[in-house]
Amino acid sequence: MNLRQLAAHLQLSPTTVSRALNGFPEVNAETRERVVEAARQLGYRANTVARRLATGKTDSIGIIYPFEPSDLGDPVFLDIIAGITERLGEASMDLMIVSAAQEHELDTYKRMVSAGRVDGLIVARTQVQDPRLEYLQEKGFPFVAHGRSALADPYPWFDYDNEYGMRLAVERLTTLGHQRIGLVSAPLSMNFAAQRRMGYLLGLNAAGVAVDPDYMVHGGLTPVDGAAATRKLLALPQRPTALVVDNNVSALGVISALRQAGLLPGHDISIIVFGGLPALLPDSATVSAIMQPQARQAGRTLAELMLARLAGEPTPSLNRLWKPELVPGGTDLPPPRT
Repeated sequence: MNLRQLAAHLQLSPTTVSRALNGFPEVNAETRERVVEAARQLGYRANTVARRLATGKTDSIGIIYPFEPSDLGDPVFLDIIAGITERLGEASMDLMIVSAAQEHELDTYKRMVSAGRVDGLIVARTQVQDPRLEYLQEKGFPFVAHGRSALADPYPWFDYDNEYGMRLAVERLTTLGHQRIGLVSAPLSMNFAAQRRMGYLLGLNAAGVAVDPDYMVHGGLTPVDGAAATRKLLALPQRPTALVVDNNVSALGVISALRQAGLLPGHDISIIVFGGLPALLPDSATVSAIMQPQARQAGRTLAELMLARLAGEPTPSLNRLWKPELVPGGTDLPPPRT
């Protein structure tokens, strides 16, 4: 079946059917749904080469990502990618993942945009001041941010309430009686790390616990960085009785450093990890965590926001903020008796 035959079946013009299938905003929602459903039932498949030549669209959404080896083993990240891919596939679109060196990441964005290789971009690991988002907004190029940032104009984003999640962790530990709580952070230029650090400070303040800057260590976003931060905290004259780790990548190194120091999480020291630990680790069933629920649905939501942006929906309506949740395990216990 070709486009003209589908249009004749629906008693619509070929132009209207084409615009409905391509997501043009001037076609009303009822007509678009009727066209899409008929195309599905009758097995219509568009000539993608002709469509791209006619519309200038690639039917692809991109993610540019500065991969570390640990990213490929992160189940949360993989679930998000699966959700994005699944939802875009339902709209007959593909996800293109481009690896970029961190120091040349913005140059990669510029090449992708100038070459018209994708119809839109999903921007991951947003920064407090993010030149990638600033560039895309200046160019008027469609994007959705996975995380918030400081931009002058409204923009589409999806995020979890990082500050709230970290307050949950600190509240849990202070309720158990901990006063010396260490924080292992990703670089504070990353928006999620800055928000979670604020949640840590607010949580201590709410519990009447004095803030000690020595108990807050930030660095990179690798297991090596997590291990180094943990060794620094353990070397303090009064080491923390509990740790909160603001990401599950560094947490791998934190657990390793604790073991090397002969400390058993949940017995000698408490620990809560934002994002939990990979299911392949033996600790995964017991490590207490602040979880970002429904990772696959979060990916689908990112894709839905991207599709809505491409369809011309107003930007202020394209924001989603979800609440993380505390999942107690066996590593958040009262401080050991001295």
